[in-house]
Amino acid sequence: MKPRTVLAPLTAGSTWRRGVFLLLGGVLALPYALLAVAFAQLLTRSDIPRPLVLALLGVAAVIAAVPVFLDGPRALEIAAARTLLGVDLPDPTPGHVADRETRLRSALWIGLHLVSGGLVVAALFSAVPMALAFIGQQFGLDTGVTGGDRFGPLDGRDTGWLTLAGVVVLVALGYAVAGLGALAVSMAPVLLGPAQAERIAALEARSARLAERNRLARELHDSVGHALTVATLQAGAARELLDRDPEFVRRALGAIEEAGRTAMDDLDHVLGLLREPDGRRATPQRTLADLDRLVADTRAAGLPVDARRTGDPADLPAAVSREGYRIVQEGLTNAARYGRGPVTLRLDVHADALELELDNAVSRRRRADPGRGGRGLDGMRERVLLLGGRLTVGPDGDRWRIRVRLPFERTP
Repeated sequence: MKPRTVLAPLTAGSTWRRGVFLLLGGVLALPYALLAVAFAQLLTRSDIPRPLVLALLGVAAVIAAVPVFLDGPRALEIAAARTLLGVDLPDPTPGHVADRETRLRSALWIGLHLVSGGLVVAALFSAVPMALAFIGQQFGLDTGVTGGDRFGPLDGRDTGWLTLAGVVVLVALGYAVAGLGALAVSMAPVLLGPAQAERIAALEARSARLAERNRLARELHDSVGHALTVATLQAGAARELLDRDPEFVRRALGAIEEAGRTAMDDLDHVLGLLREPDGRRATPQRTLADLDRLVADTRAAGLPVDARRTGDPADLPAAVSREGYRIVQEGLTNAARYGRGPVTLRLDVHADALELELDNAVSRRRRADPGRGGRGLDGMRERVLLLGGRLTVGPDGDRWRIRVRLPFERTP
C-alpha cells in the first residue's frame, strides 16, 4: 500500500470538514457537561437535601432533553450535515409535522453527535497537549510531562521514544476523527433522512410543480401558436393582395396587430405566474365568454367559421370554461394550419357537461399523417384528462373532427 494512500484520510479536506462537524457537537455538549458536573457536586454535599437535588435533576433532565425532539434542531443538524459532511439530505417539508419515528431518529442522531463531539474535544484538550509535550522533549524542552526520572517505562532521556509516542498519538487522533466522520456520513441518511410521509409529501409537491409547469407550457403553446398562425396567414394574404386590395391589407395588418397584442397579454400573464408562483398575481384569463372574439379574429384571418352555440357559457365552472376556450383555440389553429375550407364549431352547455365539436375538411397532408399537430393535440388530451373528460380527434372520411366532453358539477 502506498504511503500516500495511507495518509490520504489525514490530508483530505473532507476529513477536516468532518472534524469541524464533530467539534460543533462537542461545543453543543459543553452545557450538558457543565450541568452534569454541577449536579455531581451538589449530590456530594451533605448540607443540601438529596431529594431536592434529585427533583431539580429530573426537571433539568427534561428541559435538556426536550430540544433534541423538536423540529428546529433537526433542521439545523440537516443543514450542518449537508454542508460539513457532504451528505445530500433534503430539507424538511414546510408545514409537515414530523412523526414519532422521525423525532426518535433525530434525537438519536443529536445524542450521538454530542457524545462523539465531546470525545473529540476531550481528546484535543488531553491527548494533543500530551503528544506535543512528548515531541518537545526531542528538542530539549522541559515540559514536565515525564514527571521526574521516569514516565511509565520511559525516562526523561528517552526523547526518541517519547517523540514517536507523540506522533503516534496525533496520527491516531487524526484517524479517529476520520473514522468518526465517515461513520457520521453513513449514518446521516438513516437517522436524518426523510420519513415515508415526508417522501410522499415531497413527491406530491414535485408532481404539483410539474403539473403547473405543463399547464403554463400549454398556455404559451396555445396562445402564442394561435397568434403566430393568424399573423402568418394574414401576412401571406396581405402580400398576395398588396397592390390589388389595399383595404384588405389594412385589415390584415390590424388583425396581426391585435393577435400580437393578445399574445403579449397572455405571455405577460404566464411570466407573472412564473415570477410569483404563489399566485399573488392573478390576472384574468380567457374563457368561453371570449369565444365570439376568438371566432371573429379567426374569420378576420381568412378562415370561415360557422359557430353554433346552445346554452350559456357563463353557467360553466371557471376551470371548464378556461380549458374549453383553449381547446377551441387550438382546434381553430390546427384547422388554419392543416385544414382547408370552412370550420364548423358547435358548443353545447348541458346541465352536467360541456360538449365541443370542431369539423373541417382535411387536407391530403393531414389525412396522410393524422398525427400532425404534435404538442397541440397532446395539450388537448392533457386538458381533457385533467378534467376527467373524453376526447375524440382524428380524420372521419374527408373531414377532421374534434369531439370533446367535459363533465362538471354545478355549485348550489
